[in-house]
Amino acid sequence: MAAQCCCRKAPGAEAAPARPPPEPPPALDVASASSAQLFRLRHLQLGLELRPEARELAGCLVLELCALRPAPRALVLDAHPALRLHSAAFRRAPAAAAPAAAAEPPCAFAFSAPGPGSALPPPLPAFPEAPGAEPACCPLAFRVDPFTDYGSSLTVTLPPELQAHQPFQVILRYTSTDAPAIWWLDPELTYGSAKPFVFTQGHSVCNRSFFPCFDTPAVKCTYSAVVKAPSGVQVLMSATQSTYVEEEGVYRFHMEHPVPAYLVALVAGDLQPADIGPRSRVWAEPCLLPTATSKLSGAVEQWLSAAERLYGPYMWGRYDIVFLPPSFPIVAMENPCLTFIISSILESDEFLVIDVIHEVAHSWFGNAVTNATWEEMWLSEGLATYAQRRITTETYGAAFTCLETAFRLDALHRQMKLLGEDSPVSKLQVKLEPGVNPSHLMNLFTYEKGYCFVYYLSQLCGDPQRFDDFLRAYVEKYKFTSVVAQDLLDSFLTFFPELKEQSVDCRAGLEFERWLNATGPPLAEPDLSQGSSLTRPVEALFQLWTAEPLDQAAASASTIDISKWRTFQTALFLDRLLDGSPLPQEVVMSLSNCYSSLLDSMNAEIRIRWLQIVVRNDYYPDLHRVRRFLESQMSRMYTIPLYEDLCTGALKSFALEVFYQTQGRLHPNLRRTIQQILSQGLGPSAEPSVEQGSAGADSEADADTPALLLGDEAPSSAISLRDVNVSA
Repeated sequence: MAAQCCCRKAPGAEAAPARPPPEPPPALDVASASSAQLFRLRHLQLGLELRPEARELAGCLVLELCALRPAPRALVLDAHPALRLHSAAFRRAPAAAAPAAAAEPPCAFAFSAPGPGSALPPPLPAFPEAPGAEPACCPLAFRVDPFTDYGSSLTVTLPPELQAHQPFQVILRYTSTDAPAIWWLDPELTYGSAKPFVFTQGHSVCNRSFFPCFDTPAVKCTYSAVVKAPSGVQVLMSATQSTYVEEEGVYRFHMEHPVPAYLVALVAGDLQPADIGPRSRVWAEPCLLPTATSKLSGAVEQWLSAAERLYGPYMWGRYDIVFLPPSFPIVAMENPCLTFIISSILESDEFLVIDVIHEVAHSWFGNAVTNATWEEMWLSEGLATYAQRRITTETYGAAFTCLETAFRLDALHRQMKLLGEDSPVSKLQVKLEPGVNPSHLMNLFTYEKGYCFVYYLSQLCGDPQRFDDFLRAYVEKYKFTSVVAQDLLDSFLTFFPELKEQSVDCRAGLEFERWLNATGPPLAEPDLSQGSSLTRPVEALFQLWTAEPLDQAAASASTIDISKWRTFQTALFLDRLLDGSPLPQEVVMSLSNCYSSLLDSMNAEIRIRWLQIVVRNDYYPDLHRVRRFLESQMSRMYTIPLYEDLCTGALKSFALEVFYQTQGRLHPNLRRTIQQILSQGLGPSAEPSVEQGSAGADSEADADTPALLLGDEAPSSAISLRDVNVSA
């Protein structure tokens, strides 16, 4: 049984204010301290003030709830030590509002004017006058207790006379400083260096430091927000409606569809828009806007239309994209209506295409239908990856899709080799132990092993179009709810009764249960022969460079013009060379003579792979290229892999020298991660230090930093971030 959406209206609720039928409680989530199973969250309202000079967010949260049983003693929410609660209050909902009816009009928020001396309080709510509404709020007692290293539990005592299914509101006023969900950037960390910048990143469990919440994907609700920001700063949120009220100097947002807490997202900075389609625009800093527009104009609408033909209407209204500075900790994030994507990817056209299409696919798989627990993240990522590849096949052909799939499966097998086939994180249904950050479960198995299982299901029905029809029906049935794997598999067997009669779920060696719970590689992989025209040249060139004698091999290899290749072909070739490193020095020298200058002119996804070959083979003649690359990069995905490699070889002092020269241009979180790498690589006697004055706002622990890439907490592990550098 699926965990039902906590904001769905009961049938006939408009006709009579009857008690709604009971809804199944949310799936138990060991990563959440909340009492979500005891309440129904109808809506949440946020009043937010951005204070970049203090690197502080001041907030007022209004939760609209009803209890599922009488007289609950307390409401427990997920929170975080970075979040300081100022007050808690209770307010009864207007008597005229039926329990399942739409919420009353949103409240207004009063923001304090700056004054000398004392710190500003958080915003105050101002509720609209409505029949039956109580004019005042009653204060509530609350306490904050430790939960895990990534969060706290906030317990709010409720009035004893509270009845089941009786609507009420809890109002929380707070400030958040040094929160792992909120990334403050000084102007010099942006491209324009003109204005401060801030963005939030909630996946998986960081938004509990943005606002107190039921921080579990099992709970969804609609939300609205009012945001006050410094003059001249553009504010955007993951919402279906947005307006700027000039006379008040505030932005107003509303998300009309229920979403989990992790998909509430905000970004603010020197951002300008440009339309790229009838329902899409890009937002970027002014200097990046022409490039972003030229690369995506018309394309996003093409991808949305292809997805709609496959999986049904796009239900979120607009599909906008905002390009974030290089400090963004992952490649892309599928925030509804507003995909966040790192601007560094703009120079790598094919990676940009794949990353955006993947986020488009999340509009159906992940955002509309969401995994109810983090232990089954593949339900979002595996299905989104399958849908992404169906969209690319429809748009660019099967050969390109097979090439990209081969590239990713190559990385999956590389990770499998490093981890070992009995690694528990290679399961699709990973057991999340209490206290473990679910972000650590984000790895290539979530994507690629999940994709292989979905692809296997599509092959069982014998026709990709019939499987598309099934997925369309699945989305229609479960949209705006959260599901478990059994919901998907039961729906599959119901849609294809002939397969159920054949007991395809119990085929020896390919049992559905084994797909979900066995460690190791996928039980079956897709046929990629349609991509052989693109993958065969890669294999041939790699074989030449590993053949004897070297002189003849190099001469033959030099006749192959890789400048005409697709990015994924070149990246796949370099990955194969990386897998074989360290190589004989004469091979590296010949590779450098043949390719080094050419690769210098290619995009960063290509250059970083060549530079990793340089580092892993201690090839000093090309070391100046490594220095130049690190001096120009501020992104995790293009710095961490090189520092990891530098510190596991003979180039540790070189790494330290480059870090000292470039650390001032790095975000504090990235700077601290590189410090960890250097410290582990150099030993305690040579531990690097951050420049004086640069650590003032860096007090959050590394455990609080969104570790969306496996190995991020253990930077010297053998698993390079290059192997798991995937979009959320």
